[in-house]
Amino acid sequence: MNRHERHTALLDLLAERHQLEVEAVAAELGVSVATVRRDLDHLGEQQLLTRTRGGAVAHSVSYELPLRYRAVRHASEKERIARAAAALVRRGMVVGLNGGTTTSEVARTLATRGDLTGSAADPALTIVTNALNIAHELAVRPHIKIVTTGGVALPQSYELVGPLARHLLNEISLDMVFLGVDALDARTGATAHDEREAQVNALLAERAENVTVVADHSKLTTRAFARICPPEAIHTLITGTEAKPLTAPFQELGTRVIHA
Repeated sequence: MNRHERHTALLDLLAERHQLEVEAVAAELGVSVATVRRDLDHLGEQQLLTRTRGGAVAHSVSYELPLRYRAVRHASEKERIARAAAALVRRGMVVGLNGGTTTSEVARTLATRGDLTGSAADPALTIVTNALNIAHELAVRPHIKIVTTGGVALPQSYELVGPLARHLLNEISLDMVFLGVDALDARTGATAHDEREAQVNALLAERAENVTVVADHSKLTTRAFARICPPEAIHTLITGTEAKPLTAPFQELGTRVIHA
């Protein structure tokens, strides 16, 4: 288990239990007590937890991992989903991407597609995003035109939200949007934990000719607080082969399902 994996495991355990003891966690992860202490000290310096004598506690009960620590979850599945999503994109498209680990992987895959060559004067794609990390990664790609929404940045997801983000989206049209979601249910549709993210993501979906949800199997048949869009607004669902037992309700609604 490398350092990044240990940090992710520690934050996962803290989100579940809200309190950790160094010796117990060291035994559970199969690492030394000194290693756990160093890891907790590092995470405490980043204000991701509060160090206590002999352990750590979460800052609050409503604890969510920052994007960089969630990225490791279901990494292989997300890479497959990203490849399948990128294959749907054609030269000249205007593509929307909201924030999230899966959409970030879609962005990376699009950026490295060998057939999508171009220049700043003649870009192969236009990407519209409210995610700061996606904009940062793609801004150095001369063949991709990046449009950001503006707005107030959320520290957990790096998404821009609020009236400024909504103002820009009201003025544009998208050929396709790839939506990362916190949960997806055949009755409720696509949902997010944060209502501010949901509002901007809903507008991305409204402005797109094609709405494609990219979600690993852990997101399916679950619901979160705020709705992004109803199930009938989703044209395509791209998920992993791990989700095959869960996708029949979406297919019955007429949603195209791609198992990557």
